[in-house]
Amino acid sequence: MSTTSAAHPVSGNATRNGVFIMLLSMLMFSLNDVMGKWLVASYSVTQLMLIRSLAALVVLSPFLIRRGWRSLIMVDRPWLHGLRALLFAAEASAFYFAVSYMSLADTMTYWLAAPIYVAAASPFLLGEKVGWRRWSAILFGFAGVVVALEPSSESLSLQALIAIAGSAAFAIAILLGRTLRETSDTTLIFWQVTGALIFSGFGLAIQPASWTPVSGQPLMMLCLLGVVAMLAHIFVTRALKLADAATVVPLQYTLLLWAIIFGWAFFGDTPKLTTLTGAGMIVAAGLFIFFREQQIKRRESRAA
Repeated sequence: MSTTSAAHPVSGNATRNGVFIMLLSMLMFSLNDVMGKWLVASYSVTQLMLIRSLAALVVLSPFLIRRGWRSLIMVDRPWLHGLRALLFAAEASAFYFAVSYMSLADTMTYWLAAPIYVAAASPFLLGEKVGWRRWSAILFGFAGVVVALEPSSESLSLQALIAIAGSAAFAIAILLGRTLRETSDTTLIFWQVTGALIFSGFGLAIQPASWTPVSGQPLMMLCLLGVVAMLAHIFVTRALKLADAATVVPLQYTLLLWAIIFGWAFFGDTPKLTTLTGAGMIVAAGLFIFFREQQIKRRESRAA
């Protein structure tokens, strides 16, 4: 999911292409989740993250070389870039840990709540004004998280709590990305992937026994994990340049549909009614918050 602002579409064809590319990117993210769930059953999260990050850096290397290493490393507020990269690494690790125990639909439900966390935290961290309508939607979205979580002594599991913590880390990383909006996409991705590489390398250094020898098809799948994720990120960026954000950003919620379909097709998972109800509440709240923000931006633009 991305919060990058879109350029104005140049034509109807550009908008249609943007919609198609955004839908394709969400499908690729979903396939990435399926591969991750399958691989984490045999390999540790740190090993998966390490190989995934190395493969992503190889794919990105032509863009990084063209950009120049000095411009990638010598940035303003490096501590902020480092914190953002650390949060994304922790978020990805939490996702793979959670999805190894939970269904794709259950895990994705918690991650789709990230835009709600962003809206709730933005007044305090970014000084953005949030009116009563969006606060109502935020509370409704939080209620959806509680419904999906179905809190009880039995259902309040460690993996569910880690999923919530991971989605919260994702939300904070998005907020930090807003403060770094002047930084190029290439630089942001470089710090994000490098942070995941360092994070996973440190984890393996602490627990070297978590490394399992890998070769052949599993190694190719681990590398493909990083390649698919990077291509999906590139497609999201491209879609936002072709079409207006109000058109393509809501398409991110197709991730939940794919999670339900792929979870049933590949792992035999059937989401519970509480999960579907909570997910519906989260999606409704997220869409309301997004379209309300777009409405306010247009009003402010006309006033200016």
